[in-house]
Amino acid sequence: MSAREHWAFPESFRPKPSEVGFDLTAVLEAVVEIQAQVPDEAFTAGILGTERSGNGVLIGEDGLVLTIGYLIAEARTIWVTNNRGAVVPGHALAYDSASGFGLVLALGDLGAKPLARAGASACRVGEEVYVIGAGGIGHALKARVSARREFAGYWEYVLDEAIYTAPAHPQWGGAALVCREGRLAGIGSLLVQEFVEDRLVHGNLSVPIELLEPILEDLVRFGRPQRPPRPWLGMYVQDSGGRLVVVGLARGGPADRAGLKLGDAVLAVAAESPGGLADLFRRIWRLGPAGTEIPLTVERGRTRLELRVRSADRSDFLLKPALH
Repeated sequence: MSAREHWAFPESFRPKPSEVGFDLTAVLEAVVEIQAQVPDEAFTAGILGTERSGNGVLIGEDGLVLTIGYLIAEARTIWVTNNRGAVVPGHALAYDSASGFGLVLALGDLGAKPLARAGASACRVGEEVYVIGAGGIGHALKARVSARREFAGYWEYVLDEAIYTAPAHPQWGGAALVCREGRLAGIGSLLVQEFVEDRLVHGNLSVPIELLEPILEDLVRFGRPQRPPRPWLGMYVQDSGGRLVVVGLARGGPADRAGLKLGDAVLAVAAESPGGLADLFRRIWRLGPAGTEIPLTVERGRTRLELRVRSADRSDFLLKPALH
């Protein structure tokens, strides 16, 4: 959804300058729209598409924009648009699959000041916060933190303490989660649905900003954190009634090459049974860096199989940003 589309939250849903203790206009100006084009042959094109649109937040005087990584993974062309409609090209600087963050370097003046970042103690459960998409005050939403807890994504992704907010913002990808002090506390990643007191509640999941601080310098200098990459298997797993079922496979990925099939249930990693989706991935990661052989016990129908999957570095499968 483009920030240039004509829609807006009702005024009662928006923060008001008189209600906040910070420069709301400056915060709104720091949130920009990102549009990315990805080649048809890109590894992620089949899942994420070739035309992607979302948000980013200016965090550096030099045009450094923080976003959610899936928007810019393998992008060849990026355009960054500010709230006055000015468009500048951007360069996909970095993507960290562990945190989910992505960095874009805007190759032109965005006419905004960088948004300061909050500390780890920001956004406690029950606090009022603001979820802000590109496009100005009409795309700014008052919300509350409903939870801070673990999240596991089927694509081999775990956050120890994701930030959950409600109500939901429809521009969630790369949106700014801003705490009461007007500082950036997280980056929007997902739309989530949960039952709360027998009522279905729609909200957003954000990646906490404190995950950025230890890796920011590496992302800027090298395009990725300078730590051993995690082992990646290329298998998409969902918890189905307590069974960890393979629901997808990256074509040509390690799990596909090792013979895993759709519908296989993962029973054990190195002969130890995982206690859920997050535990499954953590057990795989604890065995060693990318390239480590991962022993898996799977159930296929009524047959139990022992497979050994030679893991890989996920980034080796992705197209690299073109140098400018």
